[in-house]
Amino acid sequence: MSGERPDFSHVDAWVFDLDNTLYPASCRLFDQMHVKMGEYVMRHFNVEFAEAKRIQRDLFLRHGTTLRGLMVEHGHAPEGFLEQVHDIDYSSVPHNPRLLAALERLPGRKIVFTNGTAKHARNVMERLGVADAFHGVFDIVDSDHIPKPAPAPYAKFLREHGVNPARGAFFEDISHNLQVPHDLGMKTVLVLSDDEEDVKDWQGDRNARWVDHVTHDLAGFLADLKFGE
Repeated sequence: MSGERPDFSHVDAWVFDLDNTLYPASCRLFDQMHVKMGEYVMRHFNVEFAEAKRIQRDLFLRHGTTLRGLMVEHGHAPEGFLEQVHDIDYSSVPHNPRLLAALERLPGRKIVFTNGTAKHARNVMERLGVADAFHGVFDIVDSDHIPKPAPAPYAKFLREHGVNPARGAFFEDISHNLQVPHDLGMKTVLVLSDDEEDVKDWQGDRNARWVDHVTHDLAGFLADLKFGE
């Protein structure tokens, strides 16, 4: 990327992933959720925790989320899993007035698109202090429990929220979740963690063709955007 300010003057729909995108991975909410998932798998498969974690990761890698794997391969209902996994402590998520200010200057609508639940999204946004900046949440229930990066949830999202992808921007912390939005015509931004231990494993290829921009500072990136004014 050059030193020029990114030009997003055509964008009027701003779509943000939630976890490790709106808040930094250093908050470690996913650490809590991963433990909850492991406990759920351990109980339902009657295995030790280490084996449960292996099963959990295998399902995640093959199906996009552990929940989708449990539903497809083992017929699990989603409600109990989602309730348990999101029963976590949000106190590590800091109030972020800098992010709020950056979001409020964006022209058009701001929408969260998450593989989590709307309740989880609201809890996070309230902690960040940015809830009032958003116009909606599209969650895993809205996507019929089919997670990103499958194409179907993106299509349903665009349809239900009336988003023209040619006028949209998508912000994500996982590279392959940006491929469909990019191919649909949206601008894409990969939001990386400053924790290199996190980046190496699950955030994926920052140089992929479907990644238009990369940032380690979401609020700073948004604050520096050019709108053609």
